[in-house]
Amino acid sequence: MAEFDYEAAFSRNIGWLTEIEQASLRKKRVAIAGMGGVGGVHLLTLTRLGVGAFNIADFDTFDIVNFNRQAGAMMSTVGRPKAAVLKEMALDVNPQLDVRVFGSGVSTENLDEFLDGVDLYVDGLDFFAFEARRATFAACNRLGVPAVTAAPLGMGTAFLCFAPGGMSFEDYFGLEGQDEAEMALRFMIGLSPAMLQRSYLVDQSRVDLAEHRGPSTIMACQLCAGVVATESAKLLLDRGGVPFAPHGYHFDAYRNRFVKTWRPGGARNPLQRMMLAIARRQLAAMR
Repeated sequence: MAEFDYEAAFSRNIGWLTEIEQASLRKKRVAIAGMGGVGGVHLLTLTRLGVGAFNIADFDTFDIVNFNRQAGAMMSTVGRPKAAVLKEMALDVNPQLDVRVFGSGVSTENLDEFLDGVDLYVDGLDFFAFEARRATFAACNRLGVPAVTAAPLGMGTAFLCFAPGGMSFEDYFGLEGQDEAEMALRFMIGLSPAMLQRSYLVDQSRVDLAEHRGPSTIMACQLCAGVVATESAKLLLDRGGVPFAPHGYHFDAYRNRFVKTWRPGGARNPLQRMMLAIARRQLAAMR
């Protein structure tokens, strides 16, 4: 059996990264909450980039309905904890990884421990995990940890980054005091002001915000991972060029379109408020 060698394993990164940068990534720690559709593939992609340490959190287990998009979902893993499965998969790529597992997920009680010593937070929480997501991004803002999210939308991805000292997650999305349905709308429109995915949704009955249900694709999850790993490399290596909220971008592979987004004021932006009003009417009509 071959002996693991870090330099050999990630030598094909060199050229796009310098040897010094690769060695730097080996010393970085990234926190990822959620090991499902995007979180699991984030972990594996950043592992193959050569990041050396992770804090990962998820309380859920794999089910057969996860098969269409989740990296760890297989017949052999049905019923097993997602975080444990993904840790095994990552260690199979790099046995020298330092992976700390938070098997009960993230909460206000463990966020300081979850984010302790991390260089970056990557969002992999379920779309509807609003309270956990708000608490996690607020903790990142308080602790000075940059935080990124990439939403799998249709067959594309929308990216946002919240930098320490910059616009906060709450200021951008304006979720405080809203009911769950309104939070879902504000989160969706905030992630995707361009709404590139809307034109090819072929069965609107599959979208039910009240039931926490919506369609998904593996293509979107893989695109999210590529985008997040790229922006994470720039952040971790201090290369610059990362757009910070209220700036973002949306790439849709199905429509072959790339749009830079900018919503100064976030949910308070007049254009964003108009889009929210339209979305509310459209949802009412769908019901």
